[in-house]
Amino acid sequence: MKKSRLSFARYNPLKRRQQRKQIALAVSIGLGALFIGGPLLEGKYGRGLVQSTLSCLFQQEKPLTSDKKSNTSVLSLISHKHSRKEQLEAIASGPKSLNTSRARYLLASDLIQRRQGQKALALLKGLECDYPVMGEYIARQRAAAYEVMGNQALAKASWQALLKRYPDSPVAAEALVALDKTTPKDWKVALAKFPSHPLTLKRVGAWLQKKPNQPEFMVLLAKYDSDGPKVSTLLDKLVDLPERINGRRVDALKPEDWEAIAFGYWKERKYYQASTAYRKATPTPRNAYLAGRSLQLAGKPAAAINVYKEMVQEFPNTRETASSLLQLGKLQPTLEGLPYLNRVIRQFPERAGEAMLIKAETLDQLNNIKGAAQTRELLLTKYGHSDAAAEYRWMMARTKARSRDFKAALAWAKPIIQQNPNSELARQAGFWVGKWAKRLGQPQEATSAFEYVLTRYPQSYYAWRSAVALGLDVKDFTTVRQISPQVVRPTERSLLPAGSATLKELYQLGQDKEAWTLWQAEFQNRLKPTVAEQFTDGLLRQTSGDHLQGITQVAKLEDRDTPEEKAQYEDLKRRPIYWHALYPFPFLELIETWSKQRQLNPLLVTALIRQESRFMPTIRSSANAVGLMQVVPETATSVAKRINLKRYALDNPNDNVNLGTWILEETHQHYKNNSLLAVASYNAGPSKVTTWLEQKQSADSDEFIEAIPYEETKDYVKQVFGNYWNYVRLYNPQVGQQVAKYSISQPISQPITLRP
Repeated sequence: MKKSRLSFARYNPLKRRQQRKQIALAVSIGLGALFIGGPLLEGKYGRGLVQSTLSCLFQQEKPLTSDKKSNTSVLSLISHKHSRKEQLEAIASGPKSLNTSRARYLLASDLIQRRQGQKALALLKGLECDYPVMGEYIARQRAAAYEVMGNQALAKASWQALLKRYPDSPVAAEALVALDKTTPKDWKVALAKFPSHPLTLKRVGAWLQKKPNQPEFMVLLAKYDSDGPKVSTLLDKLVDLPERINGRRVDALKPEDWEAIAFGYWKERKYYQASTAYRKATPTPRNAYLAGRSLQLAGKPAAAINVYKEMVQEFPNTRETASSLLQLGKLQPTLEGLPYLNRVIRQFPERAGEAMLIKAETLDQLNNIKGAAQTRELLLTKYGHSDAAAEYRWMMARTKARSRDFKAALAWAKPIIQQNPNSELARQAGFWVGKWAKRLGQPQEATSAFEYVLTRYPQSYYAWRSAVALGLDVKDFTTVRQISPQVVRPTERSLLPAGSATLKELYQLGQDKEAWTLWQAEFQNRLKPTVAEQFTDGLLRQTSGDHLQGITQVAKLEDRDTPEEKAQYEDLKRRPIYWHALYPFPFLELIETWSKQRQLNPLLVTALIRQESRFMPTIRSSANAVGLMQVVPETATSVAKRINLKRYALDNPNDNVNLGTWILEETHQHYKNNSLLAVASYNAGPSKVTTWLEQKQSADSDEFIEAIPYEETKDYVKQVFGNYWNYVRLYNPQVGQQVAKYSISQPISQPITLRP
């Protein structure tokens, strides 16, 4: 019998026993189809495919070098995709190391995109052995290389090899699509191991189009495709399924299915439907509380009260019990609600401050002035460290300040710094302690307060106001417009805190599309993600272009409330990757171009865009404002005529920033380069700002902001300049160095007291 030209005899003709072991090994990992001789794999590239795929089974591997300098030089080139070719080629030609493997992979990827498959294959040969963490993606790139070469036979063989060698990898779903596998039997492994993979969900959707009423597939989409455009319709169909379909009984939805349905309705703000689903979900304290909260948000207070009462009876001693009791107190500001608040005070001391503040307000409404005063006094003396105490103190401080009694305002605000340092109000109170102390002729205490805010809350809007008050060179409202600060972004990406080693490698290599797809397959804990998972999801959403949801996911981490989660969040906040995810730069070059033409600070423009649109080019507001800078079509028409822009599209980033920066430059001119007034006008319109200027009682900019009657505009101004401050402190070395001088070495949980 004639031997196949791909016979393994040449590898070790003297050791037949060892040869049989090697062949068995190859077969066991699913590559038999590649080394059985036949016309499919004849020729130059067919032999190369087999040798490249199998060579690592027979070679003696050497450990890759891992010195820090060698391993990071490729990563510093990730953002220079159009100019990195020569540097990558130089690295790829060096001795074997993780760095050379990375260079070879990136070069091959770039070549495939340029449809130079043959050159890519040469770089990929043997790379699976040298770079095992990327093995399935190297196999994937090999198939892609054959496809761009037009060699469909070898492309098919490569996909088959990938499917057999990496059956448990999410990349196998791509092989199934490439091989035109379309039946549930073909997708059995994918459905079991990576049901959240986008391609799995797409295939499930196709099956449902052909045969709509398939509960198991509908549940799959409900669990893993809650961001889909038709999820609400799907959920409605799922909950309305008949008991029998085609004469067969439909299995009842499981409690965990109802929880996924409830989560989907909640995201769609269909709160009434969410409540119904939560009541059918697994009976946990969280689900019971959310059932009541959903009804409350749906405008059904009476029904919510009943559900909350059921919840506290079924789960009398949980964190959610305290939340339900507080809601019962809020929903019933009468004598009937007081027992629930008193129970919180007795049973849940960590929430007692909240209960006492609500109780005092209830007693006010019942005209029990003495009881309300006693309750507030007890709040301050016994629960003075609570956020509720800080809230009451700040309300009193602002009341005294408005009546110009700054001494009393100082007396009310100062304890917030001392007793409530972790309160959201502490940064604001600290800044105003400095302002009021300075007004009262206490410069040392004022300086101490400003330094405290800058030290403890460096990311806050009030840290910027404190830095200005301390005389740091960080620019103020009247000087921020025309500077063009240096912007230095990280040269390399940090490691992701969650996900597989392959996912982390893809992200560091800038393979954003592949990383996002892999993450969707890996991220199945979507209802109750860990801190690391939620952050990773937010960051990778941004790399996929969804900055709105991405930034929101990262920002919402501050809402975590268990001690363990809070500790994880605080640890994450100490890492640059967190702040860079919260304040990204997706359109910096475009913004810099138009900012320079309009003589605007590009970081101020970036800060405004972050607030207006979260960098989403096609987003529309309820007022029909469009795009990055939320330009209203009627305004765009007027501006386009003035700048002779004949053709434009507001959802085109370049056109939108062109028009938006012109509007912002115009408002700056109108208000003599006062960026505070220009930004306020961008939100509320010049006529309202002019009215506020006519009514203002103080020349102090900070007092003017606090006096803005529109809460939306007041918050908008603080948000925009808070964004600006974070961009400049994170990405401008000069400002970053100034702020670093105020950094603290002690743990953040330790309060900082003011100097006497």
